[in-house]
Amino acid sequence: MALTRAAFDQYMVPNYAPAAFIPVRGEASRVWDQSGKEYIDFAGGIAVNSLGHCHPALVGALTKQANQLWHVSNVFTNEPALELAQKLVDATFADKVFFCNSGAEANEAALKLARRAAIEQFGEQKNKVISALSSFHGRTFFTVCVGGQPKYSDGFGPKPAGIEYFEYNNLEAFKALIDDDTACVILEPIQGEGGVVPADAAFLQGVRDLCTQHNAYLIFDEVQSGMGRSGSLFAYQEYGVVPDILSSAKSLGGGFPIGAMLTTAEIAKYLVAGTHGTTYGGNPLACAVAGAVIDVINTPEVLAGVKTKHAQFVDGIQAINAKYPVFSQVRGLGLLIGAVLTEAYQDRAKEILNIAAQNGVMVLMAGPNVIRFAPSLIVSDEEIATGLARLETAIAQFVA
Repeated sequence: MALTRAAFDQYMVPNYAPAAFIPVRGEASRVWDQSGKEYIDFAGGIAVNSLGHCHPALVGALTKQANQLWHVSNVFTNEPALELAQKLVDATFADKVFFCNSGAEANEAALKLARRAAIEQFGEQKNKVISALSSFHGRTFFTVCVGGQPKYSDGFGPKPAGIEYFEYNNLEAFKALIDDDTACVILEPIQGEGGVVPADAAFLQGVRDLCTQHNAYLIFDEVQSGMGRSGSLFAYQEYGVVPDILSSAKSLGGGFPIGAMLTTAEIAKYLVAGTHGTTYGGNPLACAVAGAVIDVINTPEVLAGVKTKHAQFVDGIQAINAKYPVFSQVRGLGLLIGAVLTEAYQDRAKEILNIAAQNGVMVLMAGPNVIRFAPSLIVSDEEIATGLARLETAIAQFVA
């Protein structure tokens, strides 16, 4: 007998509040629950399912590797990890890669590396971390404190020192904070949890220039914006602003847990043997799947398709809004899109999510006032049309 949603409340720690239905099967951008009801998936596992559900290339890579080698630890290396590292280096600014299991771990590694490298070169005083308000960099205690959202970091005791915050996209506010004691600056090129807010190009370039001027490392958190979601493999390529360190996860594994930190050889040398580690990082299963993901995504057809599909989503959402004006703005890059609720509907994004699910379409929130879309990068035209039609029905019910 299948377990029901009530089993979550009985057995699971209550840090989540999952939906009433339980998905049990997925194919492309469709999901079915225990009762057989179909949903169009515009949530993508929160920007994770970059190639939808059960993509044959990913299933094939995982199945093949599962019959060869599962885990050897970092006492040894393995071929899938080496192959994936080579692919990421060939496709980016980076010379070196560190593999882990999540975006939080990738950011933790990036922050530790930046501080270590800065301190070893310039002394103990060069340890300040600068981050944007309303950012999100993970749920470890260090990364959640760096994130600049007290609602996630308060209540756990004393916080790490040396972290300062400024308003996103405000170059003057940033300029007032950075100094020669700054070790690093960490930014999302597109703020995800903060409301799907793309960076201004001039802001990013200004931050890059000031980091260079003050010998501070620029970290781009591309956990959500990376792996094709912007229409380029990584969003920094879309902007033409190159970081010193980059974090990746979510879409990198297409649903299989993996994270990566990318950097240059000059910076990587400060993480000598024994300074950082992770038991499962570079796992052959994860790296084999991620290697297949990058092979599919890093092609002109898929990346160009992301930009085409962006226009389809924006046009569709705006058409809905013309009938039922609930959104004040539609923003984002590629297939990371946010629809901002008007003043009249403030704090009601969760209601829309629930009504949308009842009508067979899965969407996300980015705070209480933004509906977020992060679908598969290869979602079909038919799936987009069907999902948006279901969303329109949901919005009509919401305003009724």
